[in-house]
Amino acid sequence: MGEVGAMERELLEAFEAARKAADAVGEAAGGAGAGVGGEGESPEAARCVDALRRLRGARVTTAALVSTQIGRRIRYLTKHHHSSIKATASDLLGHWKKVVIEEDKKNGALQNGKSSSTVVKVEKVEPMKVEKASPRATVNNNMDTSVVNHKGGKVEKFSNAELRTQSVKVEKVQEVVHKVSSVENPSPVQGGPPRLTSVVKCGDASRDRLRAILGDAFSRVSEETRKDDREEVRNIIDEVEACDPFRIAVMVECALFQKLGNFNGPNKQRYRSLMFNLKDDNNTDFRRRVLLGQVQPERIADLTPIEMASDTRKLENRKIEEKALFECERGGAPKATTDQFKCGRCGQRKTTYYQLQTRSADEPMTTFVTCVNCNNHWKFC
Repeated sequence: MGEVGAMERELLEAFEAARKAADAVGEAAGGAGAGVGGEGESPEAARCVDALRRLRGARVTTAALVSTQIGRRIRYLTKHHHSSIKATASDLLGHWKKVVIEEDKKNGALQNGKSSSTVVKVEKVEPMKVEKASPRATVNNNMDTSVVNHKGGKVEKFSNAELRTQSVKVEKVQEVVHKVSSVENPSPVQGGPPRLTSVVKCGDASRDRLRAILGDAFSRVSEETRKDDREEVRNIIDEVEACDPFRIAVMVECALFQKLGNFNGPNKQRYRSLMFNLKDDNNTDFRRRVLLGQVQPERIADLTPIEMASDTRKLENRKIEEKALFECERGGAPKATTDQFKCGRCGQRKTTYYQLQTRSADEPMTTFVTCVNCNNHWKFC
């Protein structure tokens, strides 16, 4: 830290000397006209160039340049009107750039060297002992060197003399690799509770009866999905079979009990409506949505009959609503029918019309005409 501080002080002192001399050169050039065009020499210019050269010869590091920000502070001298100051400052900045680049390269080489040494250390720490007659090693006695192959994918060469005088120590790499792989890729853990084979009873006769009814209803969803006429429904058979119908039945009954209380209580009629929709043979869609979790058990008690309806029933209800809306729009004040007006779209004369006073009282009424054939509308006065 002391060396870095001394380096920073030296850089800052030299920079202050160069800055003051450069400012003096600028004042002299502006006041007396000396050195116009940057060609005239003066003592101030010589002091500035000397200070810059001292910076050029000083030993610097990336840390010192970053902490002092001297490169950014001295950059304005590269645009000085004096040619010598400008050239020396530009050369100084170029030199510092090279210093930073070389230091980065040196640090990168050191890091690579550390990583390679670590690999070598690991290989030395985990050697393998292989006898001369080991089936994993192949030794050629007719040659000066022998090649030892092992399953680690490496090939090493030893002389016959070395093989005779010392044993080659190599460790069992397979066992270590197996342990590492078992840590990195652990065996999948079976998640979730086990699948129930029947509903769990709570001891209350009415609640147990509801659980049994719901369990029977949800157990039929798998077969109903498999036999459904719609292909998009049959495609989700795997999701349906992965669900636990008895567990879902218990969850639904518990949610209903928390929201509505006992079956024989004041919400008995609501219970009957919900149970009817859940076990209705014509409402398989609602049962399937509950089983798949698309309808949460906590929401079932608040569902309306429209929300519990099957997809087919919802489509029929939508058609009924559209038809009723159409009839409502048609059911207005009676309109007169006439053949006096000809439709400009289809050419037919089957029209209805009515008149309204849309302007002032002394103006004629506006006639609104509708074609019965193509529903074309127009008006005239």
